[in-house]
Amino acid sequence: MNEIMIHPHTYIHHNAKVATNVKIDPFSVIHQNVEIGEGTWIGSNVTIMDGARIGKNCRIFPGAVISAAPQDLKFEGEVTSVEIGDNTTIREFVTIHRGTKDKWKTVVGKNCLIMAYSHIAHDCEIGDNCIMSNNTQIAGHVVMGDYAILAGMCAVHQFVKIGQHSFIAGGSLVQKDVPPYIKAGRTPLSYAGVNSVGLKRKGFTVEKINEILDIYRYVYNKGMNTTQAMDYIEEEFPVTDERDEIVTFIRESGRGIIKRFSKNSIDEDLGN
Repeated sequence: MNEIMIHPHTYIHHNAKVATNVKIDPFSVIHQNVEIGEGTWIGSNVTIMDGARIGKNCRIFPGAVISAAPQDLKFEGEVTSVEIGDNTTIREFVTIHRGTKDKWKTVVGKNCLIMAYSHIAHDCEIGDNCIMSNNTQIAGHVVMGDYAILAGMCAVHQFVKIGQHSFIAGGSLVQKDVPPYIKAGRTPLSYAGVNSVGLKRKGFTVEKINEILDIYRYVYNKGMNTTQAMDYIEEEFPVTDERDEIVTFIRESGRGIIKRFSKNSIDEDLGN
């Protein structure tokens, strides 16, 4: 432990493992059974509780609480953890709860940005390079694919799956699964097209984006049900990673995927 980098008004349990070049500001508390990787900075008034595994070069801002016990009435004190990947930034007053015996851990991937006042509940799996904007609330058991972005004040229902490279508009209530590579918005949350801007920024070619767009035309615009669309796509579209990712995600959806926006969907949401 490099004492020069750790403020004397910080409490660190003697069983915690803190790597070299970790900087911890005053009034933070590091509990037992915690591991913190090299080069990580922990701001003041941060609480890191039992079971936290924090990677290298992370930045944890003041007021964050990592690896508190899950808010799950079925939790019986089992030994579980939170794993946070390298180079992830956790902003002010974020809370991330450790897992339960369902998955035994909550995972946040590498290079993520979790903005202020967001919450990640027990047993979630957040992929690499994800962004959660301010006040985003993620319930338990949610799975979020790589490069997914949630704009501010989203609320995600438990067990929802969010596909990779997707974008969800601010203030959304996410109750159904959101397939990969798409934008989702409006109320109720609906398909709003392919996330072409995000895909271009990540190096997808125009041809690849058009391929994804063609696939989603059969999912949402051709009047087919989900099974018919998946069968058609598998039969008529050449095998690619993107095609297989979309088909697998939709076929394995437990809660069902979001629908295309229509007036009928508004009426259903309002109970008309």
